[in-house]
Amino acid sequence: MKHYLIVCLTVALLLTGCANTIARMKGADAELNYADYAGEPINSFAMTTFDGWTVVGDKEVVIRTAVNNAYLIKVVGYCPNLKFTPTIGVTSSAGQVDRFEKVIVGRDRCMISEIRPIDMVRMQADHKAKIHSKNAG
Repeated sequence: MKHYLIVCLTVALLLTGCANTIARMKGADAELNYADYAGEPINSFAMTTFDGWTVVGDKEVVIRTAVNNAYLIKVVGYCPNLKFTPTIGVTSSAGQVDRFEKVIVGRDRCMISEIRPIDMVRMQADHKAKIHSKNAG
């Protein structure tokens, strides 16, 4: 039963992740560095919804669980095609993602080594200020 739940959650995440494209990765979020807004590492986070994702490096991906909830996830070692994948999945146990879970990229399962919450409110405020200063100048 537990295995069935994990498979169902993973499939749901993969289907939701299909909505993201490489074009989105190169959008407005790319102007700001997520690591600058990431807090101290945490052990786990609740993931009852999957609102999107953005790859930010060879070993890092941002997972959004709501409008103002996002987490910078670092994977262990080499994760093939992470930067170029059109879909992504994240395993979870009972709605919790921890460092024992995996980021799924195609057929590869990449172990999570670090989870850091991102201050999305501050990041969005800085982004708006940056746009405002570009438009004013």
